[in-house]
Amino acid sequence: MYKEHFGLLETPFGLTPDTSFFFACSSYQEALNTLLVAARNGEGFIKITGEVGNGKTLLCRKFLATLNGGAQSTTPIGTQDPAAAAVSGQCFITAYIPNPYLEPRSLLLALADEFRVPMDPVSDQHQLLKGLTQALLDFAGRGQRALVCLDEAQALPMQTLEVLRLLTNLETEKRKLLQVVLFGQPELNAHLAQYSIRQLRQRISFQYELKGLLPDELERYLRHRLRVAGYAGDTLFEKSAVAKLHRVTGGTPRLVNIVAHKALMLAFGAGRQQVSARQIGAAAADTPEARRDWLSLDWLWARVV
Repeated sequence: MYKEHFGLLETPFGLTPDTSFFFACSSYQEALNTLLVAARNGEGFIKITGEVGNGKTLLCRKFLATLNGGAQSTTPIGTQDPAAAAVSGQCFITAYIPNPYLEPRSLLLALADEFRVPMDPVSDQHQLLKGLTQALLDFAGRGQRALVCLDEAQALPMQTLEVLRLLTNLETEKRKLLQVVLFGQPELNAHLAQYSIRQLRQRISFQYELKGLLPDELERYLRHRLRVAGYAGDTLFEKSAVAKLHRVTGGTPRLVNIVAHKALMLAFGAGRQQVSARQIGAAAADTPEARRDWLSLDWLWARVV
């Protein structure tokens, strides 16, 4: 494709949530710090919400990688990244549930599988709860902290949320036996606002709303991903292209990646060494979720009048 043309080792704007491309913009860094502080404090429920495409899954994976990396790090505290230092010296055993649209028994089986707890698949819900409770007690006895991240949490059925609440009721004299991190779209807030689960809502002690890239962060985001992909030059995007890219995507990382990828293909097809605003506009026109560039339309209208 265009990799050889631009001197890239891999595609810089893929949609797979690859933590090697993680860019610590202000919103991402604040969210990651919130997660790590909450994990260190042993909070029962933590909630991260964000619009579609704002990078919740990537943040979740980065959090889990930092959590486990920080727990095992032997780097002196004074030289560690603050986020990793927040959990240094603590041992976490983690679970990741990417699709929590599960009835309670299925979720318990999924948790048992993630935590590597042997369970009979034909066990009833009571037996599963009992087995998981014993496993969580064993983890605590070995000095391990159990934490589960649920992606797309807005899809959690009410009964499954209640089972999660019951699991977080378990605690030693010092802390909870299980910490739960909910990652979801804004609909999760409406889900949790229902009266029937007010007990769970009251237990959410840390929360953060993930935002997109700010205008002054977008150019650094593009440079970062290009550098990780092996680009050795300064930048592949003209300043006017960067400004237009933010206008048509609103800074939503997924849309930025989609439009930037298409624009690189167009620049390659035209034999150009840099992406111009024109290629961004053409790429945005081929992307249904991209916004109309009203600034360009206003300029065109002024020329016509």
